[in-house]
Amino acid sequence: MRTALIQLTSTRDINQNLATSRRLAESAAEAGARWLLFPENAPFMGPDPEKLAIAETIEGPIVDFYREIARETNTWLTLGSFPEKTSDEKRTLNTSLMIDPQGQITAIYRKIHLFDVETQEGQVFCESDSVQPGKDLVVTPVSITNADGVKQTRNVGLTICYDLRFPELYRALVNKDAHVLTVPAAFTLATGRDHWHALLQARAIENQCYVLAPNQWGNNYGNRHCYGHSVIYDPWGRQIACASDREMFIIADLDFDYLDQVRQKMPCLAHQRL
Repeated sequence: MRTALIQLTSTRDINQNLATSRRLAESAAEAGARWLLFPENAPFMGPDPEKLAIAETIEGPIVDFYREIARETNTWLTLGSFPEKTSDEKRTLNTSLMIDPQGQITAIYRKIHLFDVETQEGQVFCESDSVQPGKDLVVTPVSITNADGVKQTRNVGLTICYDLRFPELYRALVNKDAHVLTVPAAFTLATGRDHWHALLQARAIENQCYVLAPNQWGNNYGNRHCYGHSVIYDPWGRQIACASDREMFIIADLDFDYLDQVRQKMPCLAHQRL
């Protein structure tokens, strides 16, 4: 299952963000990717309160744009997140979508854990001031026919960014039969330098899953900098692709025969006691 993670430096300029999304998506599809994954806040990256002004429903033009990309490239597409409008005028939802090659939305995940943190550098983030938390776990199938004409269907557990720090969420997704875990993110430079790879590798090892983590990179606005290093870890915890410091995409083939072998030879999931 050839998969591409698209690393962006999204800003307040929605049109520019969408143009970059399309350009990199088309290049990744031309390179053979059948599943494209975008980071958190792909269409707009600004202070959380500013998202209220551009928030839209699932039927809005931003989502339609990414659905069109999926159709045009004939790929599955994970829109890492966009600000979904709610009935509360002061709060949005931080929502991730799975879109099939026909442009149909097959799964909706709303971020459960919200980023209310003061970093060591003194930056303060309070996502819950303008974002509602989601409640539901989401595991959804993805089906892709490979170059040999063999159709593979595997289950994907959806998460977003700060969720990464809560391992119980990922174990719950695996207990619902997830084989792949997605972590679209806008992980900060300050926390990413120390924790990004360690946490992602841990989630891969302890859950014996592929972990796909497209991240924002660089200076998005003001003093907000993201770590980048969009990365794919395999079920043994090996890093099989990682982005450098620029807007780009990375590609890797997910080998589910290998995933099955890892789980058979080290049957940790069957040994759970709690």
